[in-house]
Amino acid sequence: MFAVKGARREGFFALAVWLLLSLVSQVQANPRHASIVIDVDTAQVLHESHADASRYPASLTKMMTLYMLFEAMEKRKMSLDTSMRVSTHAAAMPPTNIRLRSGDTLSVRDAIPALIVRSANDVAAVVAEALGGTEANFGRMMTEKARKLGMHSTIFRNASGLPHSEQRTTARDMAILSTRLMKDFPQYYHYFSTQSFRYKGMIYNSHNRMVRNIPGVDGLKTGFIRASGFNVATSAKRGNRRVVGVVMGGQSAASRDQHMAQLLDRSFTQSVMTKSVRNVSNMDAAPAVAMKVSMSVPVSKPASSSQRTLEPAMMQRPTQAKATVASQRAAGVDSNNSWGIQIGSYQLYDRAQAQAQAVTRWVAGEVVVTEVEVRNRKLYRAQLVGLQRNEAHTACQSLVRQGIGCLVVRS
Repeated sequence: MFAVKGARREGFFALAVWLLLSLVSQVQANPRHASIVIDVDTAQVLHESHADASRYPASLTKMMTLYMLFEAMEKRKMSLDTSMRVSTHAAAMPPTNIRLRSGDTLSVRDAIPALIVRSANDVAAVVAEALGGTEANFGRMMTEKARKLGMHSTIFRNASGLPHSEQRTTARDMAILSTRLMKDFPQYYHYFSTQSFRYKGMIYNSHNRMVRNIPGVDGLKTGFIRASGFNVATSAKRGNRRVVGVVMGGQSAASRDQHMAQLLDRSFTQSVMTKSVRNVSNMDAAPAVAMKVSMSVPVSKPASSSQRTLEPAMMQRPTQAKATVASQRAAGVDSNNSWGIQIGSYQLYDRAQAQAQAVTRWVAGEVVVTEVEVRNRKLYRAQLVGLQRNEAHTACQSLVRQGIGCLVVRS
C-alpha cells in the first residue's frame, strides 16, 4: 500500500514538473515574450523575464495617451465636458475604432471609455491632436513624459500603438507607466475596470477578460498588433497587497491571460513570503533565521557610454570586499562602507545571483547571495554591499523609480 501511495506521489510530482517545464519551454520558444510583476507598495520586482528587451507596445500605448489626458484634466486644461474636434486624419484611422467622421466632435467623457474599452484608434488620434496639435508632435510629448517617469527605453511615434518601426518599449517601462497611472491619478483609475460603454446607440464591450475572470484584477489594458503579439498590463489587489503585471508577446489572448493569471498567483504568494522575510531581517534577534552560507562574487563595471547611471560617482568608485567590512565590524569599527541594498529573496540561488548582478548595470557594488531559512523554508537573499549609507539610499531610491524594488540594509 505504501509503495502504491509513494508511486502516486512521484507520479503527481513528475506531472507537475513536466507541466512547469512545458510552460517554460513555450515561453522561451516565443522570441517576442517579455513579462514582469511588481509589488506596487514596495516596488519590489516579484518576477521578470526579458523585462528590458525592446518590444512593440501595441495598444498599451493608449495608457500613455490617457496619462497625458488625465494630466491635462488635473491641470484644468480640459474637463470631462471638453469637446474635441475630429480631423480627417483621425477619422481615417483603421479599426479598431468607433467610426468617427471628420468634422464631428467628441467629448473627453466619451473618449476615456472609448480608449480603454474599445481601444479606439480614431479616438487616440483625436486626443493626440487636441493636446499636441498633430499626432507626430504628441508622440514627441509622450516620449518626453516617458523619460520624466523613468521609462528610459520607450519611444512613442503615435497615440494609438498602430504599427510603427520606431515605437518601442519594454515590459518594465509599461509596468512603471501602469503604476504611475494609479498613483498619479487615483481619481481616474476606476475607468480601467470599465467593461462596456455606449456611444451613439452602439454598445461596445471590453477586450480585457482579466477583469471579469481573475480574482482581484481591476484594470488596466490589452493590446495587439502582429509585430507585438498579445500584450496586457494588469493590476490586481488581494487583501492589502497590490501588484502590477505586464505580459508581452502572447501567442493568443487566451494563453497570454493564462500566463498572467499564473504570474499573479505566484507573485501574491511570493509577496507575502518576502514581507515575512523582511520583518525577520529587521529584528534585533532572529533565532529562526540561520545564516548557513555566504557566497560573494565581485562584479566589474564595463565603461559603456550607453549605460544608464544613477550617480556618476557611484559608477566610478571601486567595489569594497565584504570581508574587509566584516572584519572592521568585528573589530568594533563602523565602516562608512558597511551599507548595502537588498534586491529580494528567491527560492533559487541562480535567480538571486542573476537579479543582483543585473542591478550592477546601475549600481557599483559587490554581489552577495546569502542562504537563509525562514519557517523551515530555504531562501536566497540577493544584496549589493560595500556602499556608503548615502549611496545606498540614493541607489535604492533611483532603482525604485525605475521599477526595481530594493531595501537599504547594513552589510
